[in-house]
Amino acid sequence: MKYRNLLVVFIAAALPAPDAVEAGALGEMVNIPAGPFTMGSNTGPQDERPAHPVTLPAFAIDRLPVTNAQFAEFLNAIGPVNKQGERLFDIDDPDARVHQVGGKWAADKGFENHPVVEVSWAGARDHCAWRGKRLPAEAEWEKAARGINGRKYPWGAAPPDRSRAQFGRGYNDTAPVDKFPAGASPYGAQDMAGNAWEWVSSAYRPYPYRAGDGREDLAAGPMRGTRGGGHDSPAEEITTTQRGRNLSRNPASGHHNIGFRCAK
Repeated sequence: MKYRNLLVVFIAAALPAPDAVEAGALGEMVNIPAGPFTMGSNTGPQDERPAHPVTLPAFAIDRLPVTNAQFAEFLNAIGPVNKQGERLFDIDDPDARVHQVGGKWAADKGFENHPVVEVSWAGARDHCAWRGKRLPAEAEWEKAARGINGRKYPWGAAPPDRSRAQFGRGYNDTAPVDKFPAGASPYGAQDMAGNAWEWVSSAYRPYPYRAGDGREDLAAGPMRGTRGGGHDSPAEEITTTQRGRNLSRNPASGHHNIGFRCAK
């Protein structure tokens, strides 16, 4: 009990306090209530262990990942490099689905509603801030995906199928972010399994998760967590506890299968 109480203190001190908002005021976000949940797994890969209790304050998270069309708006306002000289988007990567057309950034035709990829961790961080939000912490992402009953997948225990997630597909074969309502989490967040891995704010560090140990420092540098699996992931990589240990976590670069969503 002493350990658990200390964990709550660490998290409350390190995570931003949620805004006081009325239901529905956050638009396309879903509300995650305050309280404990079990993070990690005792039966999965080593970096998911041990399963441990984490208590979080209330927060909200985007119902869907950020799309190419939404990120194009950000690029038109901010550009692909921020004032600190950090690269926000791999504009020269052939896997990118956002390009300049007539001097303005725009999503490639037919990919407007697909998850944006080739965004660096700094680009995800800055995009969320530009929208008055922030990246979710790793613990927040996992609670939003699995709820409080330890779900293996956002929808429950049933094995993945093509009605619930985009997985086991070819290179760069993403799908529209709203294609899989049957794969929604217990709070209504969609596309949290497959399609695109998602950057989280947290540095990739061993469990137990402790928000106050420095892993939530938003300065660029350390390897960052990625969650949820991508379109080219096998079924075993799209669980709610998967941390993408075999994935490149170079936060200064974008990747063909990493996107993100925001929290508040």
